Amino acid sequence: MSLRLRLTLLYTTFMGGILLIFGAAVYILVNVILLNQVDTMLESVASDIMQVSRVDSVGELSLISLPPLDMTSNAYVQVWGLDGKIVGTSPSIGMLIAPLDPIGLKSMSPLYEDAYLEGAHLRVLSVPLVLGERLIGTLQVGASLTVVDVTRANLLSTMVVISVLAVLLAGLGSWAVLGRALSPLESITDTVDQINRADDLSRRIPYQDETDDEIGEMVVSFNQTLERLESLFTSQQRFLADVSHELRTPLTVIKGNVDLMRHMKEADEESLSSIDQEAGRLTRLVGGLLMLAQAESGKLALNFAPVELDLLLTEVFTEMRVLASSKVRVHLNDIDQVMVNGDRDRLKQVFLNLISNAIQYTPAGGEIFLSIRKLGDQARVIVRDTGPGIPAEDLPHIFDRFYRAEKSRTRSKTSGFGLGLSIAHWIVEHHGGQIKVESKEGKGTTFVIWLNILK
Repeated sequence: MSLRLRLTLLYTTFMGGILLIFGAAVYILVNVILLNQVDTMLESVASDIMQVSRVDSVGELSLISLPPLDMTSNAYVQVWGLDGKIVGTSPSIGMLIAPLDPIGLKSMSPLYEDAYLEGAHLRVLSVPLVLGERLIGTLQVGASLTVVDVTRANLLSTMVVISVLAVLLAGLGSWAVLGRALSPLESITDTVDQINRADDLSRRIPYQDETDDEIGEMVVSFNQTLERLESLFTSQQRFLADVSHELRTPLTVIKGNVDLMRHMKEADEESLSSIDQEAGRLTRLVGGLLMLAQAESGKLALNFAPVELDLLLTEVFTEMRVLASSKVRVHLNDIDQVMVNGDRDRLKQVFLNLISNAIQYTPAGGEIFLSIRKLGDQARVIVRDTGPGIPAEDLPHIFDRFYRAEKSRTRSKTSGFGLGLSIAHWIVEHHGGQIKVESKEGKGTTFVIWLNILK
């Protein structure tokens, strides 16, 4: 059963239930009002009769002076004595000598009852006649309920017809409205089927209605999901292509050197050194990929503890100054005492990566400046170089995997794989910080790291 049909049946059932409750309430209310009107009329007639009633000298009912004929034309009146004999009747009752309500003759208090007499449906009021504290007879006043019964029957049939029509209209209306409201779901299904058949994540679900409803929000969310999936799929394809390219180069070098040694039939020291370097490059590549995979899967644990960031940066400065040797000069400028909550080894990895990149891409004779300052409740670490800078079109992608701003250049033996900045970005973000880059071609590059200070 389709969702549209289920919802239509649900709405129709609700409508039928509401109409049933409403109809029952109206029917009961009308019935009570009509019976109250009849009971009021019977009570009025009985009161008028009792006011003109007379008894003989010994207190027995012997004569009843009934009200005028017009007062009792719509009512049937009987007066019964204690001996069970009828004492008087109204003209409208004719030759009837049976009691209007046999049960009412035994009642010691006024009693309203429905009674059936010779096929007629009556409403009967039985009133005990008391003289002092002595019962001397019973007055019964009845009225036909034919009009009430006809009214109730007409009302019931009318409500049944109206309810059936209302339920049918509600069902048809619900079917039409739900068809329009759920039509985007069919578009979603068709689009998903087309994506599955064609493997085309560039497709989007069309939605012309601009109303801000749940269906519209779902379509927007689904389109955003498709956009993200397309981006991830494209990134994955590019990632696989980049990995294949990165693996091909060292493997080609290793194979070429092995073939050369086989041809020469001796181990060449230069070839062995090249193989060792390329093997090291492969090891670093696999290590970087493994770390990123663990990071994205949530399996890379960070061991948080208080870290003296100034001492850590000083340690990195000492190591990097040795690496820079005489090629570039590394300076440690401003340094404040700062304590942060973080993983010391991972933070050191970030600093080593940024500074080693600066050393690698800064020409001989250039300079690198390091500083750490405490600004409010944050620590700011700056790594600035005087290298060639990064083109503006490359800056938005600088933290992407395998991305290099120097694509046109020949890769050096010490160059990385474009993973270092991606790893550094992940580490800083998972320390609750930020890493930003500013660069202009010919004027150098500046990396700024912001970390929260431990309070």
